[in-house]
Amino acid sequence: MSNIPAELRFAESHEWARQEGDLIVVGISDHAQEALGDVVFVELPEIGKVFAAGDAAGVVESVKAASDIYSPVGGEVVAVNESLGDSPESLNSDAYGSWIFKVKPSDAAGDLAKLLDAAGYKAAIGE
Repeated sequence: MSNIPAELRFAESHEWARQEGDLIVVGISDHAQEALGDVVFVELPEIGKVFAAGDAAGVVESVKAASDIYSPVGGEVVAVNESLGDSPESLNSDAYGSWIFKVKPSDAAGDLAKLLDAAGYKAAIGE
């Protein structure tokens, strides 16, 4: 059974979103890292890039597959987790402690309201 923190919001594409001040921090769920297997590479988005909610923002590659990372909210990328370049496996060992990028959202409240809460995500992944 996956770990699903109650304070996070989730996209059906398995990204999590956490509000930190006026930014949204994005990562992949525990369920996603389990499905991917050992993560070997993370392609981070460019700082300054602007995404709409649901846009492909990067790629996570594992020994099994490459999977797009989608931005769960619309806005501008203001930070990326450079440490994933050296230790992409941290997404496996600490899915909720290892963020991928941070977005300055254009409509945080509206976009977050469209995401699943922990119970909704749990239902979406069949747990």
